[in-house]
Amino acid sequence: MDIYQLAIRPLLFNVVKTDSEWLHQQTIRSFNWLSQTPASWINQRLKQSLCLYDSRLEQNLFGLNFPNPVGLAAGFDKDGVAAGIWSNLGFGFAELGTVTFHAQPGNPPPRLFRLPLDKAALNRMGFNNSGAAVMAARLAQEKHELTRSIPIGINLGKSKVTPLEAAAKDYLDSFCLLKDLGDYFVVNVSSPNTPGLRSLQDASMLSAILDLLQQENITHKPIFVKIAPDLSWEAIADIISLAKTYHLAGIIATNTTISRDGLKTQVIDQTGKSPQEEAGGISGEPLRDRSTEVIRFIWQQTQGQIPIIGVGGIFSGEDAWEKITAGASLIQVYTGWIYEGPLMVRRILAGLLSKLEQSGLNSINDAVGLEFKNQRRQEAGGRRQE
Repeated sequence: MDIYQLAIRPLLFNVVKTDSEWLHQQTIRSFNWLSQTPASWINQRLKQSLCLYDSRLEQNLFGLNFPNPVGLAAGFDKDGVAAGIWSNLGFGFAELGTVTFHAQPGNPPPRLFRLPLDKAALNRMGFNNSGAAVMAARLAQEKHELTRSIPIGINLGKSKVTPLEAAAKDYLDSFCLLKDLGDYFVVNVSSPNTPGLRSLQDASMLSAILDLLQQENITHKPIFVKIAPDLSWEAIADIISLAKTYHLAGIIATNTTISRDGLKTQVIDQTGKSPQEEAGGISGEPLRDRSTEVIRFIWQQTQGQIPIIGVGGIFSGEDAWEKITAGASLIQVYTGWIYEGPLMVRRILAGLLSKLEQSGLNSINDAVGLEFKNQRRQEAGGRRQE
């Protein structure tokens, strides 16, 4: 029985109608407390209830071992205050941030809204965080005290006060503070909530950022770029080219969307306005199909040679399998976890194991890009018959 879905979520979402950001803050505080008591019986119970270990789900990618392919997306633990707890909640990896070099409050509230009819969220947080120096101090202490059981990524953004022409140096300053504390790093140039940020996806501007980072990256930490779902195919192809040029570990597809197509929500209760009238990015189910399309495109363009982390609209094992067979080596969840609750990760992993058995596969790695592998086999079989 899932108490979260049966009782807790309906109470918080429908009866009390708790403010989304306040609830998020309380959750993070609770996880922070739990992460500081790693040997507690509570953490042991969490592991027993929420974790699922199976060697078929393990992968070694870009020099890191992932016990399973389901990760926590950036945005949930912006300051890395709960870095030590995510493995106990079933995740195979977790991404902290987005963190900026300068501490910043983000955009004025209200800035986070649930859209239950669409199983979606609308956010315009604006990279609210305590800054790279504070995260670095916290992670240095955590690394000293705890042994990590899952890879921890760090998502880097541009400080709002930094002009676009100085963006590369801003990313570099954050990376210099954090480079020894993250297992992989993400260049976030795709949030719709920092003015002008998405213009950094332009090939010339992005190359300046990647060039500086890779010059500094003497220990060869895996670096990803996270892209928007709203880019044209031509723009995505340009980023793929840059990923090859600068030897990136991979691409994260995708961030939130500025599209409002097909939404069922007419009015947001907190503001009395429609989603079309509210600024911000949409995550959750409305993003699912587009993010999968982008994953397919990247796989096709690269013949599977560039690892992809798929994110957007993942709620179930079926959703995860679709992303993986389209070409994602790893997946990340955020909005789905809010709607489905803590047991979601275990359910997704169980669903993936069932899919592996149905497909006659021995490893989740064999399922990556399966859609295209099957197509090629069918085409080859057709040619032999001719």
